[in-house]
Amino acid sequence: MSTLTIPHDRPAATVEAAPGRVVTLTNLDKPFFPERGFTKRDLLQYYADIAPLVVPYLAGRAMVLKRYPNGVGGDYFYMKRTPPGSPPWLRRCSIEHGSGSVIDFPIVDDAAGLLWTINLGCIDLNEWYARCDDTDRPDYLHFDLDPVEGTPFAVVREAALRVRDALLGLGMTPVVKTTGSSGMHVYVAIVRGPLQKEVWTFAKALAQTLERLFPEIITAEYRIAKRPAGRVLVDYNQNAWGKTLASVYSVRARPLATVSTPVTWEEVESGIELDHFRLDNVRERFARVGDLWSPMRAERGRFDLRPLLAGVSVPARRSRRKTATESGAS
Repeated sequence: MSTLTIPHDRPAATVEAAPGRVVTLTNLDKPFFPERGFTKRDLLQYYADIAPLVVPYLAGRAMVLKRYPNGVGGDYFYMKRTPPGSPPWLRRCSIEHGSGSVIDFPIVDDAAGLLWTINLGCIDLNEWYARCDDTDRPDYLHFDLDPVEGTPFAVVREAALRVRDALLGLGMTPVVKTTGSSGMHVYVAIVRGPLQKEVWTFAKALAQTLERLFPEIITAEYRIAKRPAGRVLVDYNQNAWGKTLASVYSVRARPLATVSTPVTWEEVESGIELDHFRLDNVRERFARVGDLWSPMRAERGRFDLRPLLAGVSVPARRSRRKTATESGAS
């Protein structure tokens, strides 16, 4: 854990969050989670503390900014382009979109970039699935388990176990985390190579297979109005190009300040709940259990998805992808 302390005796502060990288933090006393009494300072201190845990999963990837300037009780908006006045040391990732426009996304490479992001009013972190040097070739496959409104979280846990068993049966080693919102995320580290569309195609086929096998708890129906009650959506569409999910270790914009937390499969089986993991208690857990998400950044043990994609023909996305270095940032 980091030892950086956000000052408590002033409404704004300037801190050296990384060597030679100074960040100005503003409106520190602003309530961000009024139900729990947490301020923007509390949120910044959480991210300062867990920066060594979360930054490795953000580094080298474009970041979509989801900004809550007035905390969970106010409006929010998305921002893709790096805003004017950003620090000169902040790297950018230039990505061409279908319209032909090139968007310079920020990249969070260290604690300074992380605190700069949170100071903009971001509560959770939403990084791209693929790294900036090739934004069409992800290095993980994932499933967002999203309960239909009114579905108990116990059904989400059961769906996660069904997804786990299917992935284990294919020789994969899935890891799982709470979303911190209403569901769970199941991830598999893969060898980078398949295009994002190919990964999406595989995820769709598996989700539809699970729907046929377990229709009483799982749906792959993407249209909200057609999803049956009491089910959990195994959302394969989150594997599409340009999509993002809340990062591991992200605080979520929920009244209790719940955190997207890696858990063990044994914990899923024993009945964990979303509100077990909050801004005010997860740091002690992380210090105790370590980084349960580490398989997602390990070089060894990644699953080669390519043999399972035999017969899948997907044209490469026609876009100009620049690396962060090519974008002109240092």
